[in-house]
This record gives sequence, structure tokens and C-alpha cells, in this order.
Amino acid sequence: MSEFVIARNPDPESALPYLVRLPLPGGAVVLKARETWPRTSKVYCHRATEWPEEPDIVERVPVRSCITRGASIDLVLDRGRENRSQFVFTRARGREAIFWQSARTTRKARPNVSVPRARASGQVLDIIVDSNERYAWRFGPQQATATKRKLPVGDYGVEVDGELVAVVERKTLQDLVGTFTGGKMWFLLAELSAMPWAAIVVEHRYADVFKLERVRPSAVAEWLAEAAVRYPTVPIMFCDTRALAEEWTYRFLGAAVFQHRTEGAALPLVGTLRPAGPVPAPEPTTAEVRAWALRHGYDVSDRGKLRPEIWEAFREKRPAE
Repeated sequence: MSEFVIARNPDPESALPYLVRLPLPGGAVVLKARETWPRTSKVYCHRATEWPEEPDIVERVPVRSCITRGASIDLVLDRGRENRSQFVFTRARGREAIFWQSARTTRKARPNVSVPRARASGQVLDIIVDSNERYAWRFGPQQATATKRKLPVGDYGVEVDGELVAVVERKTLQDLVGTFTGGKMWFLLAELSAMPWAAIVVEHRYADVFKLERVRPSAVAEWLAEAAVRYPTVPIMFCDTRALAEEWTYRFLGAAVFQHRTEGAALPLVGTLRPAGPVPAPEPTTAEVRAWALRHGYDVSDRGKLRPEIWEAFREKRPAE
């Protein structure tokens, strides 16, 4: 299992006293950090030139997952507490900025930006409505325009610079069940999953599934669960009413446009990280050295600290074995 390693920054003039080593699949990278974990607020980080040859290690923790996702790096550690965090790459005042955050610090954060109440992700959307859509949503309450034309997949979509980046397939509960029973749903999900962002929105509550009479509710529940597992990038969202489904679709498409533009600006920052150097092997425990000493005939106690000469003998002779 790979490790997340924190060491002291050997540069005495740096304002960031720690180094963190991220074991990404394409090669580990190293960043300078102000703290060892984002406990009370986001931690400011900066690129480091290299990992020291003899690092002064503060902590090393096994890693369950360390993956680049768009403009961020998601880190999941193999421990009970303080195990999930994220490194976000962005720009502030024209300069690159890296912030290390956890769920707790994200909740407490108060960014110096206004959050719009009406616009999806702070923008007016031009939503494409498929020309075959009957009784289409007009997005009247939202700040959006609706243009009808043929979509390759989905019923509603948005473009960025002429590229279709997100679509939503709209279903009633009866239509959803019919698509499953007829076998068309799996082909639809496969097609939707090829899009950067896609979703299916249902104009009913999930509880209505268990009120169905012409099909076994348990079968529909099983199909929905299987769809979520086989196609995790295509969520199926149940909304209580037509109006709520329209609102959710508007917010989803707006978030997709915002994410697409954010990733386009930040991906070059993540892609230019330098690989980190190797990490030395962990220091042996007292129990390991005691067992080694007993195997080689040294007189050691059953418990407590070991004499300095035992440690010296272990370090001198162990590499040659």
C-alpha cells in the first residue's frame, strides 16, 4: 500500500515549514504546506522543487486512494479520523494557488464571493432542448434561454465553445419503468456515460416505485441499484414534481458548465507537478530489533528499552544480511 508522507521543510527561509508527498498513480509529487492537516482552516500549499534525500519525517500514513480529479487531487488515508482531504489548484490575483482542505474546513470557509440565488453557478445558461421533446420545460423561473434543436443524446443539454458538455435525460416514472423492462435503459446509460457529464431526472418520488402495480417494485429497485453500480457517472435523480425536476436540471447543467471551464483553466497547473524522490524505509520498532538480537545471540531483556550498542549492532550488521 502506498503512503502519504509529511516531512519538515529543510529550507529555513521558507514560510511553509512542511513537505507533503502525494503518491499519485503517475508518480509521487511533493508540495510545501503550512500545516500537517487542514483542521481549522484551509492550508495554503506551494510547489516544492524536490523531495529531500534524507527527509526529517513527521508522519507517514497508508493511502487508500490518491487520484487527480479535474482541478483537484482527492486524498483518502487508511485511518479512522482525518482521513479525507482535497488539494485544489486555482489562481488568485493572477498567480497559482494550492489549497488543502477537508470537509470540516470547507463547511467553515467563507469565500469572498457572492453566491447568486437565481443563476446556476452565477451564469445565464443557453439550454438546448431536443427537438423531439414533447411538453418541454421552458425554464421560465430560471435565468436561462431555451433553444430547440436535435441532440445526439438526452433531452436537455449545454455547450461550451460549440462542444456539448452535459446532458440530462428526462423521464416520468412510467417511462423509466418501460425503458428498463424493454431493455433500452442499458443502451441509453452507455450512451450517456460517454458524455463528460450526464444524468437522468425522474418527475416522481423514489417512494412511488414501491406503489407500482403492473411490475414488481423490487425488480425496479434492483434495476436502479444495478444502474448506479454499472454507470456511476450517470446519476438517476428522483424529484417530487415537474417543477423540481426542471430546477434540478437547470442547476446540474449550470454546475457542469462551471466545472468544465474551471478544469480547462486549472488542468495545466496540475499537469506540471514535478515527481517526488523516494521515501526511506520506516525505522524498525523495538520489538523487531529485540527479535533480531535474540536470533543472533545478544543478551537483551524481554521488555523495556534496548541498550545503545544493540541498536548500533543492528544498524551495522542488518544491511549485510
